Amino acid sequence: MTNFREQLAQDLLGCDYATLSAQKKSVIDLVADQRPTGVGPLIAVDERDGWQKLADNVAKVGGSWSFIITFGVILTVWVSSNLVLTVFGRAFDPYPFIFLNLLLSMVAALQAPIIMMSQNRQAAIDRAAAEHDYVVNLRAELEIMLLHDKLDAMRDRDVLTRLDDVNSRLAAIDARLAQLPVQPSR
Repeated sequence: MTNFREQLAQDLLGCDYATLSAQKKSVIDLVADQRPTGVGPLIAVDERDGWQKLADNVAKVGGSWSFIITFGVILTVWVSSNLVLTVFGRAFDPYPFIFLNLLLSMVAALQAPIIMMSQNRQAAIDRAAAEHDYVVNLRAELEIMLLHDKLDAMRDRDVLTRLDDVNSRLAAIDARLAQLPVQPSR
């Protein structure tokens, strides 16, 4: 079986099986064993814990238009209510809105690393998906090359069969011509 893998590596990739990367070896193994590629390991199973799922949900909500619009409405209500209440001397956060600035800073300080954690995890999933796509595409390309080789071999066999058929017909015609009487020339 190793010789078959070595032959595939030489025919399809033009190099020795031993010199291939682990990824390319896995593709040659899949082609040799004629097994389906399957699903990448990080794509198949959701192994996130509760905190990671929470971080992903925070990133999903924090990066949405509904969050931006809701947050804008809350800020507008906060500022306008404090401006109105300032006239009556009852503002809970008068201009320059120091408490609002504190809350905004705290939201930004907490939300930014949570979103970054989610993005890092998504980047790892995207890398695994890209690697899986590369393996699938490389395998498809190699399988197509094998199919071309098989079609060429079939075409060559067909051409040889036709040539043999033409040769046997020509031989039959030669045999018939040889049996005909020769006419004297004038």
